[in-house]
Amino acid sequence: MNTLPINRIINGECVSEMKKLPDSCVDLIIADPPYNLSKGSEWKWDNSVELQGMGGNWNKVMQVWDDFTFESYMTFTKAWLTEAKRILKPTGSMWIFGTYHNIGVINVICQMLGIEIINEVVWYKRNAFPNLAGRRLTASHETILWCNKGEKKREYFFDYEYSKSGDFSYDSLKTPGKQMRTVWDISNNKEKVELKYGKHPTQKPIRILKRMIKLASREGDIILAPFSGSGSECVAAKMTGRKYIGIELDNLYCEIAANRLAHVEANEDQLGQLSLSLFESEETK
Repeated sequence: MNTLPINRIINGECVSEMKKLPDSCVDLIIADPPYNLSKGSEWKWDNSVELQGMGGNWNKVMQVWDDFTFESYMTFTKAWLTEAKRILKPTGSMWIFGTYHNIGVINVICQMLGIEIINEVVWYKRNAFPNLAGRRLTASHETILWCNKGEKKREYFFDYEYSKSGDFSYDSLKTPGKQMRTVWDISNNKEKVELKYGKHPTQKPIRILKRMIKLASREGDIILAPFSGSGSECVAAKMTGRKYIGIELDNLYCEIAANRLAHVEANEDQLGQLSLSLFESEETK
């Protein structure tokens, strides 16, 4: 493929679509893959169904795309990570969401493929969904792996100044002017506008995605979301002045993503900051 599908949501399967992209062509990948939690076809709590070795009943999402055998999940994970490494630039990096159900598999396969894990981030969700059965601790975090291509030069981009001095007033664990740590206190609540045109059952808040994008990419960079769902990663990319490529298997979510993107201003963050600075300068006159 000579021309990249810039600023598009592709309706297709992520591995086959990534195979169409050339080597070293994207600057940042934000991957929110299936966690392999779903067992069954209905939304219900079922104590008779367990994921062996995975801590029991995590059947809250209940989607066909999230139901693998352990062996097929290993194969699938290796396939998409292989393509992700190939298309990532040496100066790029990758964020991967997961929980204890699947993050161990992803970690091991990253090591098998020579993908270096820069950091393991704990996303603390203070508004976590309660434990309904009352038989275990309430899960209140997800794990995020930040990885690079695994080359010796370690050329990946990191905006260290932003990590220290950006606006993280929503995060009670981030001290202004101090180095960012690997535990992030970010609510999983979405703004009304994030759900206005439809939603996805595992949709991530724009706030955490913008943080990832600003930490690990520059304006104008190309962001790939291989599991784009309702398009949150692409929306965050557009808002922060980046280009995007989204891949999503379900056409319904592609339509939701396209609708959301049509109602987002490019470089919206910078425009908002400019308006605020102009307002403040007028106030001081």
